[in-house]
Amino acid sequence: MKVTEKDVRYIAELSRLEISEEEMPMFTEQFNQILEYADILEKVDTTGIEPTFSILPLYNVMREDEVKPGVSHEEAMENAPAVHNDGFKVPRVIE
Repeated sequence: MKVTEKDVRYIAELSRLEISEEEMPMFTEQFNQILEYADILEKVDTTGIEPTFSILPLYNVMREDEVKPGVSHEEAMENAPAVHNDGFKVPRVIE
């Protein structure tokens, strides 16, 4: 199936992209190259190959949770630019 400039205009409209008339032949050719490559891939014999979403072994790379000592209340208040009722004082946001 060949992509025409009319198809590219339609795709651009759906994608909310602006493509100038000068760019239209280039995008049309690129779309056609992509579809030609997809046709080549369709012809590859995949008999006996298990479908998969990744060729790499997947494992959880997150670290284990460890309890670590935090900052004490007094240490946190040392960094406060202003303190009110033993807490951080911040500018009023809501009237």
